[in-house]
Parts: sequence; C-alpha cells; structure tokens
Amino acid sequence: MQHPPQRNMRRIVGTGTICLVLLTLDVPRVCNSFPVSSSILHTRSVSARSSFPTEAPGVLISSHQQPPNTNTNANTNVNTNTNSKICLFSVRPNSSDFLNIFTGDVPLLDVRADVEFTKGAFPTSVNIPILDDEQRRLVGTCYKEQGPEAAFDMGRDLMNPEIQAQRIHDWTNFIEAHPNGFLYCFRGGSRSNIAQQELKKVGIDFPLVEGGYKAMRTFLIEDLEKSIKELPMVMIGGRTGSGKTHLLKRLPRHVDLEGLANHRGSTFGRLVDEETTQINFENSLAIEFLQLRNAGPRDTVFIEEEGNRIGRRTLPVSMYHAMVEHLPTLILDTPIEERVRTCVQDYVTDLFPLFESAYKENAHEIFRKRHLDGIDRIKKRLGGKRHGLIHHQVSAALDLFESSGDTSGFYEPTETVLREYYDPMYDYQSNKQRKGPVLFQGDAESLIDWAEKNAGKFLH
Repeated sequence: MQHPPQRNMRRIVGTGTICLVLLTLDVPRVCNSFPVSSSILHTRSVSARSSFPTEAPGVLISSHQQPPNTNTNANTNVNTNTNSKICLFSVRPNSSDFLNIFTGDVPLLDVRADVEFTKGAFPTSVNIPILDDEQRRLVGTCYKEQGPEAAFDMGRDLMNPEIQAQRIHDWTNFIEAHPNGFLYCFRGGSRSNIAQQELKKVGIDFPLVEGGYKAMRTFLIEDLEKSIKELPMVMIGGRTGSGKTHLLKRLPRHVDLEGLANHRGSTFGRLVDEETTQINFENSLAIEFLQLRNAGPRDTVFIEEEGNRIGRRTLPVSMYHAMVEHLPTLILDTPIEERVRTCVQDYVTDLFPLFESAYKENAHEIFRKRHLDGIDRIKKRLGGKRHGLIHHQVSAALDLFESSGDTSGFYEPTETVLREYYDPMYDYQSNKQRKGPVLFQGDAESLIDWAEKNAGKFLH
C-alpha cells in the first residue's frame, strides 16, 4: 500500500490512561493482532488538560500509562513499548443526523441479518451481519419475551470465537476503508452495541446510528413526501421507444425512476438483474430527491412520465397523484422508424451482452424465453390472430439473431407492437388521465434546448 509523505507530529498534553498524538500519515502497527493501516480518523479531546482541537485527524495511543520517552520534537517516531499500542480509534459520537448521513453519502455498516438487508437497506450500506438469519430469529424472540438485556446477552453468546474473529476482521477492513462511517442494526440497540463492544476490544471505537435502520427508514419516508410537495418537477413524456430515458440523462437535474427500479417500465422492460425491492426503490428515490432539494430547492428536477408501476415496483401514491393531476410535461416527438431502431437497440443489441455475461452458454435460450413471454403477456390486448403472427415473427427473429447476430428480423414485429399495442394505450392515458399542462412538444434537440433555457421557470 502506498503511504502519503510523512509530516510533523506533536504530542498533546494528556493525563490518566491515554494521550493523543497528531498524525497525518499512515502508521502501520499491530493492535491486538489486527494491522492498523491507511486510516486518518477524526478524534475528539479526551483530557481536560488537552489543548487538542475537538475535531482533528489523529490516531489514539491507548496504554495503561503514558508512553515513556516520547520526544516532543518534530520528525521523531513514537516510542511504542509493551505497555502501549497504536489503534484505530475514531472517537466520534453516535449520530441521529440523518440529513447529513444521506446528503453526504456516508458509508454505513449494516450488522443486521442477511434476510433483513436483502429486504431493504440504503445505497451506501455494506452488510456484514453480526448474526445469521436463524440466530437473528432467536435473539428477536428473546427480545420480545425477556427484554433487551437478555437479547443482548444471547447475541453475544451466539458469537463463537471463530465467528467473532471473522466478524471483527471484516468490520475492521470496512472501518479502515471508511473511517467516516457509522454502523447500524434494526433499532440501534442490542446488535449495534455488541458490535461496538467487540470492536472496542481491539481498540476501535466506531459510532452507531441512533435508532438504527427503523429511524432512518422513517426519516426517508417522511422526507419523500416533503420532496414530492416541494420540488418543482417536470415530466418528460412521449410514446414508447421515443428515447425518453436517453434524453432524460442529458438534462442536468434529473431522477431516473426506471434506473432506480432496475426495470425499463414496459412489458419487455425486465433486465438481467433482479428488480430493486420496493423498500430499496423508495429509499433510493427519497435520497435522490433529498440531495437535489438540499443542493437547490427551487431548481427544476426532470423525471420520466410513468404509470403507477415500473415493473413490479409501485410509485408513492402522492407522487403518482401529482403526475396525473398537475405536473407539467415536455413531450418528445420521435418518428416511428427511429422509435423502432431505439427499441431494437435497447432490448436486443445492448441487452443481449448482459445475458451472455450472466448466463454464458444458456444466454440465447433465456433471452428467447424472456422475449416470447413478453409477447404472451399482451396476448389478450393483441387478439389471438395478431398475437400468433407476432409470436411467429419474433421467434424467427430470435433464430436469425442466434445464428448470425442479425437484428433485422425484429424490426417488423416491433413496429406492429408499437403501433397496435403501445400507441393506443399511450393515447388513452394522455387524453383521459393526464391533467397537467404540456409546456413544449418537439424533437430531442429542440426539447433539450427549450428545457435548458426555461428550467428556472417551472415552479409549483
């Protein structure tokens, strides 16, 4: 590991069992068998006589007595003997400052069980669970039946020496990489405190999020409603295949709802990876809105016009209501030929390499099933005869694509589906459901130019 150049260090007056030494370089040492490296941490004064500032980079020297023979002159090494050790030690308070945690993209160490993390977490979270799913169930039952102290004791007992050593090793690696982070469990209770105590045994004092996941989740849901009311949002509308998502990403302040959902929003919009969970979708949406509102509360935010669902993910009721009732729209006009090319590019040319990477020799088989299943899902709307024809055309197109990489076979059925399924549905929704004003209608370049010139005028 490459270390920054050494700078001067000076001893700070201290009493009792600890003293502080300013360091602005990495000092590899061993602390209870764990190497300390490449960490510049924030510390706070721990002695009434210390002149150390309340927030400064440093490393804590922990010992039963003050290290002897510590020269106060510049450019001298710290003398570490058998009674002293240099440890990772971030003396920062626990926090309930959710605003700064989320606007600052602060790294979060999630010590909940895997099943909890999978259901819902936060974009900057890393899951290194203190207990597995079954152990978590036992501790939860104990918490309900016997209270938090009994649950704390059970959780500590369930960490056998092998698990304990691995957890501390993994936690330490996270803390070295993210010294400004915090840890959390579900309520900021038993599991967070167990993790803190285990880390303190190796000289690391890492702060937790007060109230844990539950408090952060509550904060985001409440703040999401505030963002929906306060942020001046404008929708990008247009027919399927018109290139709305591509255009959206060219605008300065935007939120990609389909990207957050990991789904393109149409019948054929499922991607290779699983869709985002509903909780993660809501959390990520709330954080993006919060960051935009914090950076410029009166600046326009562009979003894509959507139905109430993106794949299996549901938009917040209040947000969909705003989209239907009053949000203004910029409509992107794109010729049918270009729409067909965009669809083939997005759903075949660009998508298939992801299938190859994920499914290897089974890629074509799974790719085929995904497309034909999509055709079958709209069979009722297409009608039996038309569905049969399109199904045959897409099957032939997939054969040609597999044998030669030629995508031309997709053009005819794609145009049919756009004209006879998607366009009538779009016309109905636009005429019957959308009540907000249309601010501008045109091609991609004209729309971008108009949006950039008028962005400051779209206020609620």
